Amino acid sequence: MSRTLFIADLHLCTEEPAITAGFLHFLQCEAQQCDALYILGDLFEAWIGDDDPNPLHQQIAAALKALPVPKFFIHGNRDFLLGKRFAHESGMTLLPEEQVLTLYGQRVLIMHGDTLCTDDEGYQRFRAKVHQRWLQRLFLALPLRIRMRIAARMRADSKQANQHKSLSIMDVNPQAVEEAMTRQQVRILIHGHTHRPAVHQLSLQGESAQRVVLGAWHEQGSMIQVDAAGVQLIKFPF
Repeated sequence: MSRTLFIADLHLCTEEPAITAGFLHFLQCEAQQCDALYILGDLFEAWIGDDDPNPLHQQIAAALKALPVPKFFIHGNRDFLLGKRFAHESGMTLLPEEQVLTLYGQRVLIMHGDTLCTDDEGYQRFRAKVHQRWLQRLFLALPLRIRMRIAARMRADSKQANQHKSLSIMDVNPQAVEEAMTRQQVRILIHGHTHRPAVHQLSLQGESAQRVVLGAWHEQGSMIQVDAAGVQLIKFPF
């Protein structure tokens, strides 16, 4: 069967071996039978540089490399520093933060999704700051142990800040969704980030449209399948 698969928000880390095992099983089974696999960010819980010797990263790179289908990656807010070295080691092609695909006769816009959360002004300011190339180069030039310390502090600060934000602020802004889909001339949008898996039916310039959101891999897997019949959100056990 001809189909394309999308996943996001696995947040792989050494502290969650069940999720890693679930992902490896997914690569060995479900992902073997697809035209391509797109990972829409936050594959890892954190990323402080391609030179991090974490054995988990090497394990995941080898498993991805062994998958005999085209693999593509869009950066998330957790792993936006993932670079060309790891992409090469894992056989993935890095994509820009917005990418339009033509799949089975349909134009589909894919992204991580954090750029749509425009109501969270504090996060958007932070995002703009850490996506400055000079700051990223400066951070990656620091010794590994210092990068680890900074990343741990930033995760703690983010967790604390999010506790005081309403759920609506951390979700996508409908106008931002409409603007992105209109700008890219698509009627299907696929993204992750919000951890709110759903298929949203929209009306866009008088035409029907869909926004399909991937779930996070907390207790089960989540993927989106696109084929000639349309778009399907699928959850499955590890």
